Amino acid sequence: MAQLLTLSRAARLVGISRGALQLRMKDGDLPTFEGKIAAADLLRLYPHTRIEQDQELERVTHIKETAFARRVRERILPDAEVLALRVQELGMELVRSQALTEHYREVLARVHSELSSAPALQATRALLERMEFELRRPVPAKIDDDALWAQDSVLRVMTAHVRTQPAGHDFFVEGNDSLLDAGLRAGLALNYGCSDGRCGRCKARLLSGRVKPIGAGDRGLTDAEHHEHDILLCANTAVTDLVIETAEAAGPRDIEVQRSVAVVKNISHPTLDMTLLHLQTRPQQRLRFLAGQFFQLGLPNGSQAQHPGAGCPCDERNLYFHVRRDGVFAQAVFAQLREGQTINIAGPYGEFALDQNSPRAVLFLAYGTGFAPIQGMIEHALALDNAPSLTLYWLAARAADHYLDNLCRSWADALDNFHYTPVTVPADLDPLSDAVQRIVAEYPALQDFDIYAAGPAAFAAAVDEVLATRVFPRAQLRSVVAP
Repeated sequence: MAQLLTLSRAARLVGISRGALQLRMKDGDLPTFEGKIAAADLLRLYPHTRIEQDQELERVTHIKETAFARRVRERILPDAEVLALRVQELGMELVRSQALTEHYREVLARVHSELSSAPALQATRALLERMEFELRRPVPAKIDDDALWAQDSVLRVMTAHVRTQPAGHDFFVEGNDSLLDAGLRAGLALNYGCSDGRCGRCKARLLSGRVKPIGAGDRGLTDAEHHEHDILLCANTAVTDLVIETAEAAGPRDIEVQRSVAVVKNISHPTLDMTLLHLQTRPQQRLRFLAGQFFQLGLPNGSQAQHPGAGCPCDERNLYFHVRRDGVFAQAVFAQLREGQTINIAGPYGEFALDQNSPRAVLFLAYGTGFAPIQGMIEHALALDNAPSLTLYWLAARAADHYLDNLCRSWADALDNFHYTPVTVPADLDPLSDAVQRIVAEYPALQDFDIYAAGPAAFAAAVDEVLATRVFPRAQLRSVVAP
């Protein structure tokens, strides 16, 4: 019997993105069976996978963690109860497999007995001799196949796989993470509010699998909701693989404007005229948003300005902004803002956001500080793991204006499906148009890409002008004028 793996588990085991694996399936290189992949076919396509020590997976995991500016966590075991239940579940599968094997043995023994007592027809005797010969042969060793299956069994003990309906997204729950935290870290736009079980906004329906309450539990649910197998994502972790029915934001219009107070956690200056702000909200005042959207920032002195977020919604308590020394607000940031101070924040605003369900490759075009919303989108795309490839062209007037060049190069070094090219060009329409023309000329099948562009008005105009001359669906372009 073929050993079948889900798409997410298969991608995780061989250390590639789900998007890249989906592309191989689409091209006919990898057959599927009811949406699952045979271990043997996976190893045929990726014969050099090192099941015993998959360093590539660890390398990708590390760069994703550091890209999101989160602490690099050690692998945390689930608590003893969850671990025991998962081992028990695997044990029950082993018992069922052994029972099925014993059943096959009994059937085979009966057939053998009946054939032995049947009239000694030549065909019957030949079949019996063939059966006895095959049973005497040693079982062929499928070392790589079996090693992959063993690795998947370990993965199932360490993590639980969750699939959402009706969106059809999936993610893994590690350690004792709540379903909400694990889903957000995977880039899903789940609904939530207080995050401590009181408001009930992260309610979901458990369709299959087992969960365990954590924290204060499902205080925000009624008895009737409990009876209908409703759970709160923030108040439960996964014991086994799950299927849940839950609401997810399909786009910016599904997320309302929120207000919060954030503390300045860190201020850094990669160049003399650039400030990177790291803000953190209180645990009960986390802000839902999509990568690329804008926020209204209000300083203690009353200065206000809108800036695009530069972080991933998978780390929604931590907000990041790139502020160039230009204007009253920026001057106040440089001169007066200090770590530990508070900032009023409202948002999100705007329609510029990543298409979370697109299977196409992604081309990011940024100019200057237009890299801020693009950075958030790249991190969100890495978390979603859907795109076959991500390509960034960062244009700027001076080489020094690629103020996070090392970060981009680290992504390119660590991720096989990420490509980065810095471009130096003046911020005028004609040279910008020439530069964009040279970039898109490298992609004859431009219609196979989603394009995201962010930068000054002249840059947005240049992108529009160039793409108007190419065979490219307008719906696959998203652009925004960013300060």
